[in-house]
Amino acid sequence: MAHPQMFDDDDPLLERVRAIALALPGAQEKISHGRPAFFTTRVHCYYGGSVRTDGHWHAHDRAVVLHLPTAETAALLEEARCFVPAYLGPSGWIGVDLDERTDAQELAELIEESYRTVAPTRLVAQLDDTAR
Repeated sequence: MAHPQMFDDDDPLLERVRAIALALPGAQEKISHGRPAFFTTRVHCYYGGSVRTDGHWHAHDRAVVLHLPTAETAALLEEARCFVPAYLGPSGWIGVDLDERTDAQELAELIEESYRTVAPTRLVAQLDDTAR
């Protein structure tokens, strides 16, 4: 049984994430478990996530879920807007809630950093070449 769609195609925050994530070399989008996932050979970010606490699911529908270096993840977890997502959290992923006030530059930096942790070396080199 396929997962139901758990996002709004017209969500302006999804459009922000999509524009940033798909601008990275080789990036594509697919739907995984009902949520947008951005990937090359491996997923580098998801839009939306959830947490299970006290036996209940709590959706974070307007969030980006990222795979960041351990030190960065630890620092972000000090912030109230961040959470350890269900299923992915034990593998080092972190969720960051978004809203209209989310800084576009910070969002781009977080998505790029996540991309760098999972993208093939040749694509990261291509990203570095375009940044020069």
